[in-house]
Amino acid sequence: MEEGKFALGLDFGTNSVRAVVVDISTGEEVGSYVHNYRRGEDGIITDERDPNVARQHPQDYIEGLETSVRGALGEAKKKDRFQPENIIGIGVDTTGSTPIPVDEEGQPLAFQEEFKGNKNAMAWLWKDHSGHSEAEEITEEARKSHPEYLAKCGGTYSSEWFFSKILHCLRTDPRIFEAAVSWVELADYIPGLLTGNQRPKALKRSVCAAGHKAMFNEKWGGLPARGFLAKFDPKLEELLQRLYSKAYPANVRAGTLSADMAEKLGLRERTAVSVGAFDAHMGAVGAGIKPGTLVKIIGTSTCDMMVVPDKEDLPDIPGLCGIVDGSILPGHFGLEAGQSAVGDIFNWFVGKLVPSDYSEEAEKRKIDIHQLLSEKASSIKAGESGLLALDWNHGNRTILVDARLTGLLIGQTLQTRPEEIYRALIEATAYGAKVIINRFEEYGVSVKEVINCGGIAERNPFLMQIYADIIGRPMKLSGSSQTCALGAAMFGAVAAGKENGGYERVEEAQAAMSTLKETVYYPIRESQEIYQRLFALYQELHDVFGTRERSGNLAHVMKDLLRIRDEVRG
Repeated sequence: MEEGKFALGLDFGTNSVRAVVVDISTGEEVGSYVHNYRRGEDGIITDERDPNVARQHPQDYIEGLETSVRGALGEAKKKDRFQPENIIGIGVDTTGSTPIPVDEEGQPLAFQEEFKGNKNAMAWLWKDHSGHSEAEEITEEARKSHPEYLAKCGGTYSSEWFFSKILHCLRTDPRIFEAAVSWVELADYIPGLLTGNQRPKALKRSVCAAGHKAMFNEKWGGLPARGFLAKFDPKLEELLQRLYSKAYPANVRAGTLSADMAEKLGLRERTAVSVGAFDAHMGAVGAGIKPGTLVKIIGTSTCDMMVVPDKEDLPDIPGLCGIVDGSILPGHFGLEAGQSAVGDIFNWFVGKLVPSDYSEEAEKRKIDIHQLLSEKASSIKAGESGLLALDWNHGNRTILVDARLTGLLIGQTLQTRPEEIYRALIEATAYGAKVIINRFEEYGVSVKEVINCGGIAERNPFLMQIYADIIGRPMKLSGSSQTCALGAAMFGAVAAGKENGGYERVEEAQAAMSTLKETVYYPIRESQEIYQRLFALYQELHDVFGTRERSGNLAHVMKDLLRIRDEVRG
């Protein structure tokens, strides 16, 4: 590694794309820029007739790429030691599973005049659950004929994933399905766009996307068997031949920057571009993930990431979003879990249910309404509100893997205030996080430390203290505010290779570029004791409403909540 070398990390998120220029010798971010998607609501195109629909127009990705890179370079150029030609590698992370129907040249069907405005021709965003019935069919058939497929993805195939969405498209809009030569994950589309190598059969597909969302595993020859997919529709079996048979980890070079893209972005032609991966996976790398470290990426949803050396005998873990070799760190199994909605729950409450006088107070004080609610809620003690909620407003990703579950709030009285509900919703997401940690440890994956990243973790100390109290562990913070983009930059530096001034191994890039903040949130004993009792009640609600195996009388729950409330109030 040479001093004066930089990498570019591109982070295609749910609402925006971020570009970060990073000094690969120190991890210093010398330039960054965020471009918000312009189409739809906060970049998401929905359907009033179906709340499960969530799409994005690929043009937003192209505009975001060019604008964010130019913006980040403009900021970096203010530093005397930076020159664009010293960027040696580019890494890409995206949301997922976000598949795009494309033509034989790899161009999204949404760009064709024939399909202009057709939501099904656009990118099917990760949070699209319109294929929930197809996911149930895939799960049921795999249980009967190929249980090994489910064993590596937590026991249930999700409506958020690749084949559920494609099968739903086939059944509801066969015109789009027939026009699509192939389907390409956003994590593969962007590296193809950068390298000029977009033809579906020529793309180096991401093992992160393939393994976690498309049932890809080299043990059974790659993607699911032709006969398995034919049981749903022969046309799905035919599509299999137009997909891929090999997938790569993100430390592999996808190609080099094309002359056309180099000119558009203001970068050096033939700059190394890494194979793409999902945002949470690269965020975990940016936060310094290693065996024993759980990295929580807290945003609109959460992803909880861990790694285990692939030489170890790792059991299949029910309820996870996948166990995939090389999806996070090369030479390690990548373990993914998470919650379908976290920040989205808080935004829903603020946007739909908070009284107007709270909005007026926030506006008068010139603060964000989330900040106002956090201030008010911070004066409430653990258990004092008598409220308990389930964090399933957008289904349950882990460990129940059920998009048809919904949120729940109990314990309201005629005196319940908005800040009490806001606190209960934060507590619910923390309980859900604790369930995930318990599942990891139940199957022998020890959680020795927890590192948090993402905008919510960085900006909301109130939430982080609640997480520490409920989870019962110190909550550490990643040193970067753009951890996913930082992780992508690390992979860009590795894709460049040692011969070009980069790194040979991802762990070397982590050692040089990853840091932690000094702030650590430690559990408060008094709160922790109350939350242990409340978590037991949460677990009852979780099991009774979320599983078929558990039934029981819940008559005591409200009384227990009142009892705890009265004890806390003294």
